[in-house]
Amino acid sequence: MKQYLLGVCCLFLCSVLCAQKKTIEQRVDSVLKLMTLEEKAGQLNQYTGDWSFTGPVTPDNTKVQQVKEGKLGSMLNVVGVEKTKMLQQYAMKSRLKIPLLFGQDVIHGFRTTFPIPLAEAASWDLAAIELSARIAATEASAAGVHWTFAPMVDISRDPRWGRVMEGAGEDPYLGSLIARSRVKGFQGKGLGSIDAVMACAKHFAAYGAAVGGRDYNSVDMSLRMLWEIYLPPFLAANEAGAATFMNSFNDLNGIPATGNKYLQRDILKNKWKHNGFIVSDWGSVGEMIAHGFAKDTMDAARIALNAGCDMDMESRAYLRYLPLLVKEGKVKMELIDDAVRRILRKKFEMGLFDDPFKFSNEQRQQQQWSNPQHLAAARDIAKKSIVLLKNNQQTLPLQKKQKVAVIGPFVKAVKDNLGFWSMEWDDDSARIVPLWNGMMTKADKTNLLYAKGCNINDSDTSGFAAAVEVAKQSDVIMVTVGEARDMSGEAKSRSSLQLPGVQNQLITALAATGKPIVLLIHAGRPLIFNQAAVHASAVLYTWWLGTEAGNAMADVLYGDYNPSGKLPMTFPRTEGQIPTYYNYFNTGRPAADEFQNSYVSAYIDLPNSPAYPFGFGLSYTSFAFSEVKLSNASLKGNQTLTASVTVTNTGTVKGKETVQLYIRDVTGKVVRPVKELKGFQQIEFMPGESKTVSFSITTKDLRFYDDQLKYDWESGVFEIMIGSNSRDVTKASVSWMR
Repeated sequence: MKQYLLGVCCLFLCSVLCAQKKTIEQRVDSVLKLMTLEEKAGQLNQYTGDWSFTGPVTPDNTKVQQVKEGKLGSMLNVVGVEKTKMLQQYAMKSRLKIPLLFGQDVIHGFRTTFPIPLAEAASWDLAAIELSARIAATEASAAGVHWTFAPMVDISRDPRWGRVMEGAGEDPYLGSLIARSRVKGFQGKGLGSIDAVMACAKHFAAYGAAVGGRDYNSVDMSLRMLWEIYLPPFLAANEAGAATFMNSFNDLNGIPATGNKYLQRDILKNKWKHNGFIVSDWGSVGEMIAHGFAKDTMDAARIALNAGCDMDMESRAYLRYLPLLVKEGKVKMELIDDAVRRILRKKFEMGLFDDPFKFSNEQRQQQQWSNPQHLAAARDIAKKSIVLLKNNQQTLPLQKKQKVAVIGPFVKAVKDNLGFWSMEWDDDSARIVPLWNGMMTKADKTNLLYAKGCNINDSDTSGFAAAVEVAKQSDVIMVTVGEARDMSGEAKSRSSLQLPGVQNQLITALAATGKPIVLLIHAGRPLIFNQAAVHASAVLYTWWLGTEAGNAMADVLYGDYNPSGKLPMTFPRTEGQIPTYYNYFNTGRPAADEFQNSYVSAYIDLPNSPAYPFGFGLSYTSFAFSEVKLSNASLKGNQTLTASVTVTNTGTVKGKETVQLYIRDVTGKVVRPVKELKGFQQIEFMPGESKTVSFSITTKDLRFYDDQLKYDWESGVFEIMIGSNSRDVTKASVSWMR
């Protein structure tokens, strides 16, 4: 009887949900029937506000009038209840009173700034990453924002590309899990919730593979590489329910993404059944002219809409030309209607037709912008994002009784802690915690000595003498170096990844004192710091950690938190080694070891290994891994394999280890990577404690795309590897037949 009642309840619930969905579709259709062609074109049109800009601006003093005339469907860079409410009131003066969507680049926080996304990825903590997006959505929605242009899920193997700071690094498995977490965080309990914003997975697709790491550049790759490496995080975002997608600036194999039917219609809308809409990147519709793909703006509008791009951000192409293109038969009306329907659907799902001002509440804005729990969460994920790369003679953690010379351009820096793509507020100077302030809360003030030493990026060495004098008075020297916040991000490609200015010279001068050096590196990407690392006893990669940066760094420096971060990208030894990544293909002449370079695939002037491998990160304790044990030496069909290791904390303090599972398909119909990440577990160990860590492996973990883009697995021998990073693993082999 209970089962029967449960079944009836489930059927009832399903019918209710279906009815609700149908009701929204009916409401969408009812609005669509009332719209003129010009009003439909207006819904596909997005402008920036006049208060801040994130791209090249087209001057326009008629925006308000266009809103009143129903010629605008969305705006970006409009922040705060006062501004969003004002513009929404203008939209309510239009003939059909269709509400505006307000979008914003809420990339890694809103009022509370979290670590840059690449730093968050270094935490490998999916719950913490989801929480940071959840808080960002709560704060942004309270300011009238409906839609964030995040997460960026581009895979990149080239740190010269400045936008690596926005993503999750080089690995499609880790990137896919993080994409899901961030979409879930932004959208919360679902669209329409008062604290949810629409997620936007970007940039579709393969933007992170731009030639030479140069922003906006071309991408040329096989479709197998596209499907295996660059598309999985987008698929994960779509499966997580991402409300929207953004296309990318690059061309893919000769076709600009904005005008790429294969990407937008064939894959996203048809194969993946995405029911949201696709927005162009800033001006990318019009940029197809410069690509040499469209002859003029009218032609660009035709190509983009037909290819599946639903909303035009700042190209001013759709509003001007779509009505004419329809009348000339160059764009079908049903494609216009489909695009408009997709946008209206999201406005209904957000509840904006029922209450256009539901996200514009002054009281809620004030409450969410001053929530101490948000700061606590920011501090938590910031310290989890820090990666310990070196720690000779247990230089770290610092002792509070030690006299520490704190030197470098980032010691008292404030806004550099925010990183690129952060919101800026008038009270940032009072809210952001610099490193110096964080350390002052941990140690006796008389034990902290300060000298700036040098600036970030100039040739001025006049501060060296004062820095050396301070260093001589200390027990340990702490040097903060790196790149300024405007040196990584969009349009911030760098040919050199060395420490800028005279920072290396400063470190050399300080090393001459003979005192141990702790090196903190602030950056938005992997930098090359070989010379500095040689002089340092300890190295912490601190990225850009956001509002609570100083407190988080101090927590790690003084041992209140044992660092647990792991690199989400491979760090190269030099720019000539780029691109370097862990999941490469073997050649017919692979190098046998790090230094073999004669008639093998290697450089003659460089070791074969990177500076730091993917997944690498040390702890204040140490861990030992046993050999891999397999539940079976051979399997057949859809059986499950269990792979286990015993991990032991061999040190004297509690610590967290990220145990990583890699698999290699030894022989395949196409060349397979030397290893691929297929799982990981974060586990805390007390001193001396041992735990067995097990992974369940199925044939799903063995699948790949062959040369015909068939996604399946094949019989053969597979190497199962488990370890603390992609280099340091133990392994066992299994035979697995179909």
